[in-house]
This record gives sequence, structure tokens and C-alpha cells, in this order.
Amino acid sequence: MATSASKLRTLSIFSLVMITVGSVDSIRNLPATALFGSDLIFFFILGAIFFLIPCALVSAELASAWADKGGVYVWVKEAFGTRFGFLAIWFQWVENIIWYPTILSFVAGTLGYLISPALAQNKLFLAAVILIAFWSTTLVNLFGMKSSAWFSNFCGIAGLFLPMGLIILLGGAWIAAGRPLQIHFDLPSIIPHFHNSTMWVSLTGIILSFCGMEIATVHARETKNPQRAFPLALLYSTLIILGTLMFGALAIAIVLPSDHISLVAGIMQAFSAFFNAYHLTWLLPLVALMLVIGGMGGVNNWIIAPTKGLLIAAEDGNLPMQFRRTNRHGAPRLLLLYQAVIVTILTSIFLFMPSVNGSYWYLTALAAQLYMLMYILMFMAGIYLRYKDPNRQRLFKIPGGKLGMWLVGSAGLLGSIVTLSVGFVPPGNINVGGALHYEALLIAGLLVMSLPPLLIYKFRRPSWNLATA
Repeated sequence: MATSASKLRTLSIFSLVMITVGSVDSIRNLPATALFGSDLIFFFILGAIFFLIPCALVSAELASAWADKGGVYVWVKEAFGTRFGFLAIWFQWVENIIWYPTILSFVAGTLGYLISPALAQNKLFLAAVILIAFWSTTLVNLFGMKSSAWFSNFCGIAGLFLPMGLIILLGGAWIAAGRPLQIHFDLPSIIPHFHNSTMWVSLTGIILSFCGMEIATVHARETKNPQRAFPLALLYSTLIILGTLMFGALAIAIVLPSDHISLVAGIMQAFSAFFNAYHLTWLLPLVALMLVIGGMGGVNNWIIAPTKGLLIAAEDGNLPMQFRRTNRHGAPRLLLLYQAVIVTILTSIFLFMPSVNGSYWYLTALAAQLYMLMYILMFMAGIYLRYKDPNRQRLFKIPGGKLGMWLVGSAGLLGSIVTLSVGFVPPGNINVGGALHYEALLIAGLLVMSLPPLLIYKFRRPSWNLATA
């Protein structure tokens, strides 16, 4: 039995870093944050203090304490019971269902921009690429965690680190050469004008770009020495994510005017501007291929992790028996297939909205708000478990005892609540329709996406419990 268990533990610290960074650190997020120019420096620092660092610290402590079965479902269940644990993992899962069409539209837009810029606005082309890409990565994950981890490692290096490093290097060279900048780095430019409420909307995009630090912890069963591996992996991931996202967004902001940045094709616009200036346009197809690989890797990481969290919830009797079945590779095949079907339906709805940037931002804001509800539960669980289960071994503990946990957890709670609130403010530089229309759509989306877990839990049957099955 021990030998069998050890064979399952295939993930190293490097693999966990690749999964975490590949899940969180997405070059796709850069155009949305670059829209806000010099102000993004302030908001990145604010987001790190009130979200990224608290999320990494709380996740590291909880992962080191509950290492046999990781993830937000287990942590919130231990603190507040099965109902809230199921609600937390549902928020994480359904947020991704909404998010998949946005990242895959980035992949499709990149391919379209490479073939012909007009294809980036061709809805049939975008839909075809999105569906082919999502079903392909679903197939990869049906072959189990070893296959998924290998794919993540490859995509993280070839499709994330290389293009991210390249665009930061090009931005640095642009500044060093004294070329004209679209933003300024003086103090009045960096500090936002707080009377302009739409500036706070940038916090939504930046916080969403930080989401997912906890995602790798669902792989506790497959991780070598998880108590040591998770804290180290989260530390390395935090440093990489913060540095690359901030400097990558600044590289785009210095070369493109904010009103010319496309949320779908903004990365290719920036690379085109750099390569045209440096007479390196022959590199554009290679960069486009890297971006496609990176986008596929991000989707691959998110396809399996929340689904495995749902699998653990299903094993606790929160879903019918058939949802806990796995194939010979240990993959939750039915959950993965249902997820792919729902994404297929959502893709068709997304692509028939009139404004690409407007619909893209609406889905981004809705995904961020749903994810913030999960993080509120997670931070509350981290604080409460210090009182409910104080004697449980935690190989990593946030320094400062209960006061330290309160400070870190409260910072994370404040960041999550503020992000949830400002998500209702329509951005001034993106056409999302009238404020009332935008807010009504968000409220409707939150209600529709939040009700299913409550109804499922209310009407669940005794036959769903493993013990009585």
C-alpha cells in the first residue's frame, strides 16, 4: 500500500511552481491591466499587500496542515462544515467555467491576428478555435495527473516564461533607448486620482490576475513531501507572479495608447509595435505560437484542479454517485466531460454579444466577483481554524500567533470585499452599455451562478453518501 501511494506522488516543488505560476501568471491578463497606465504600479502594490501575499500565506499554512487532501473545499469544510465547503469549491469551479471562454478567446485572437488581423474579430473562427482548444486540453487531463503535469511544465516554460521575459526585455530596451512613452513614471502619474471612481475598477483586473495561488493544493495526494513542498512553491510563485505581471503590463502601457489596447489582441499589438521599431517582424509568428502554447497551458491547469476539488466534494456525498467515478488514470471523467459541454454552450453565448471588449470585461468582472466570494470563505476559514483546531500540526505557520493570522487574514478579507464591491462600477474606458444595464447583468449573473450549490445541498439524497452507497 505504501509503495502504491508513493508511486502516485509524482509532483515536485518545480512542478507545483509550474502549475501555480502557469495558473496565475498569465500573459493574457496584461492588456487588461495595461489599460490603466502608470496607475497600475499603485494597484499592483496594493493588490499584493491586500490579496496576493495574504492568499499565499494562508494557503501555505492550510496546505501544510491538511496535506492528505488539499484545496479550499477541505479547508472551509473543516472550519464551517460541508455546506460551506461545497459552496466554496463551487465558486472556484463555476468562476472558471465563465473564465475559459475569455482566455481561449485570447488564444483564438492571437492565432487570428497572426493569420490575418481581421480573423481576430471573426466570431466563427474564434468559436472554432475555442472549442477545439478546450476539448483538446480536456482530453489531455483524461489521461491523468502525470500527463497534465508534463503538459503544464512544457507550456509554462515555452508559452509563459519566454514570451513574458521577452516583452519585459523589449520594454526595458524601449525605455533605455529614450523612445517616446505613452505613460509617465513621475509620482503624480503613479498615484491615482481617488476622486475618479473608475480608477478603482483597475483593481478588479489586477486582483483577478492574482487569483489562483491556492489552486495547486488540490494535488496534495500526488505531491512529494507536501508539508514542505507547498510553502516553498507558494513563496517562489509569489515572487515570480508579482514581478512578471507588473513589468509585463508596464511594457505594454509604455508602447500602446490606452484607447488602442484590445483586451483580446493587445499582446500581439504590443509585440508588433516593438518588432516594427526594432525590425524584428519575422519573430512575430514564433511569439504567436508561444502565446498559444501558454494559453493552452493555463487552461490545462484550471481544467483539472477545481474539478478535482469537486470530486472530493462528491466523495463527501454532495453530488450523485456517478460524479465521483474516475477512469484508470484517476481523472474524474464525467465531471470533465460535463464541464466541457457547459463551456461549449457558454462559448456560443459569449461570441454572440455585440461588443468583444465589453463582453470580455463583463465576464472578467463576474468571474472576479464569484472568486472573491470563495476567497472570503477561505480567509475566514484560515482565521477560525486557529481557534477550532489550534493543536493541529502546521509545518508552516504565519508568524505572530493568532494576531499574525488576524492581520494577514483581515488584509485578504478587505482586499476581497473591496474587489467584490468595485466590480459593480462600470469601467469608463470600455463600452459595457449603461451603468444600470451592466450592474443588472452582474447581479443576475451572481444569482444564477450562486443558487445551484444551495439547491443541490438542500435536495441531496442519502444515497449520495459513500457510506450508504
